[in-house]
Amino acid sequence: MKKPVKNSKASSQSQKPDTKPQVSKETESQKGERIQKVLARGGLGSRREIERWIGEGRISVNGVKVTPGLHLVSGDTVQVNGRTVNWEKYTEQTTRVLVYNKPTGEVVTRRDPQGRPVVFSRLPKLTIGRWISVGRLDINTSGLLLLTNNGELANRLMHPSMELDREYAVRILGEVSDEMIKQLKEGVELEDGKAYFNDIQFFSGEGANKWFHVVVKEGRNRLVRRLWESQGVTVSRLMRVRYGPSVLPTNVRAKDSYELNNKELGILMEFVGMQAEKPLKPALRRDRGQR
Repeated sequence: MKKPVKNSKASSQSQKPDTKPQVSKETESQKGERIQKVLARGGLGSRREIERWIGEGRISVNGVKVTPGLHLVSGDTVQVNGRTVNWEKYTEQTTRVLVYNKPTGEVVTRRDPQGRPVVFSRLPKLTIGRWISVGRLDINTSGLLLLTNNGELANRLMHPSMELDREYAVRILGEVSDEMIKQLKEGVELEDGKAYFNDIQFFSGEGANKWFHVVVKEGRNRLVRRLWESQGVTVSRLMRVRYGPSVLPTNVRAKDSYELNNKELGILMEFVGMQAEKPLKPALRRDRGQR
């Protein structure tokens, strides 16, 4: 509801017309979404990144540099770094999340100059937006890789403040003593700082090769391998099996992906403090990767 206009002795003739270009604002009859929310949904960046771009003057609407609180309405022209963005298509999509079973030998990139197989070539095609990987797995690590079309969700899942569990199944070549496990839990000084396992559990195996499940809460490069190698043992196989509340289904083979259903998606979003969306359509249960 509009606020009542205060009485003024100034005549209408004395009021100067506003010659500045007008940017749309939220009214009772026109309620749009905040610009950072829309652009984050489209995968252009996280809301925090987009707010930083706004502060740097890199985003304009209808030719005017904007503030983070701006609400977009139909017909607005948005430019990011001088490039026009078709933002209205982002308002139509629902959040999707894939659990991809990455094999060893694939790289988590869109293009590889060395011609190695890339993860993104095996994913189902999106008509709107793009898939964003939640962190990475190195070329020799297999298992669960989360991907989403929601940039804000991807950013929250990766943000260090969330401290989400990353659980790995690790095959170790070498003798693992109780003292070694204690040391790995208490912490080891690596070249980029102290690190430790939040949990270590023996899983299976006899002789020289044994399987352990370990949990870390950060995504430093090759962290699990480096921790084990600091104790003089070798990681002969490494597979991620869980990221936060999302686990790798046992029936999803390497190079295949599974799309979270509405219930699973809601749990994941609420886990990182986002409101679960109302489903627009049934989620696909499973997608076969291209062979």
